[in-house]
Amino acid sequence: MDLKDQVRSVLKEKSPDLWSLDPEASVYQAIETMSDKHVGALLVLAEGKLVGVITERDYARKVILQGRSSKKTLVKEIMETPVVSVVPETTVEECMRIMTKTRLRHLPVIETDKVLGIVSIGDLVKWIISAHEETIQQLQNYITAKYPG
Repeated sequence: MDLKDQVRSVLKEKSPDLWSLDPEASVYQAIETMSDKHVGALLVLAEGKLVGVITERDYARKVILQGRSSKKTLVKEIMETPVVSVVPETTVEECMRIMTKTRLRHLPVIETDKVLGIVSIGDLVKWIISAHEETIQQLQNYITAKYPG
């Protein structure tokens, strides 16, 4: 595990489940789905094509703080669009850079207009921590003469 690893490796460690909804769905339905699935973001698909992303943050800022009704507001009214996405060959480091620059917490991974998955900032941090733990273990083994070679 390394910062130079491709995001496709991170996706392999995650559940293959992708949660999505239609842009015409209510924000209430989106929040209910996020709660049921224990996720902080949903893909918004229209006729199978990714058209947006809706997050808990969108709900808080664009519905609650503006005094709107979650049952009357449609997902298409508050979703993030255009979608910032990456390809499977994008490195973990580049994903972190994109997320920091755009202030996003979720990045869909797309290949030839097909959504392969979505990575969160938490997924990437977990990957980086595992990489550091692996390095620490190798150094400890080297110091104690358990290192192969």
